[in-house]
Amino acid sequence: MAMLRDRKTYRERIMQALYQAAEGNRLLGVDGAKLRTDLGIPEQDMAAACMYLAGEGWVVVDWERGNTPAMITLTHQGIRQMETEEEGVAEPPRRLLGPR
Repeated sequence: MAMLRDRKTYRERIMQALYQAAEGNRLLGVDGAKLRTDLGIPEQDMAAACMYLAGEGWVVVDWERGNTPAMITLTHQGIRQMETEEEGVAEPPRRLLGPR
């Protein structure tokens, strides 16, 4: 399992990739295996990051066998979070990655 810094980086990269792919449309999902390959994230760390992001309510994950994300989709809340981060205005109680 990755170190805390790596886990935060993986989560951030996943959210950024989903946000770019979705272009603000929460109906567009991304293939989990392709995303993992494109981002170069180890399988176990990809699953852990997706579980975390889903727990925060920022993504919905359709799972395959072996805890492999098949399809990942941003929620409305996830899009709003990314827009807030993009604008540089942090929502006080729910920052994506917390303090650095």
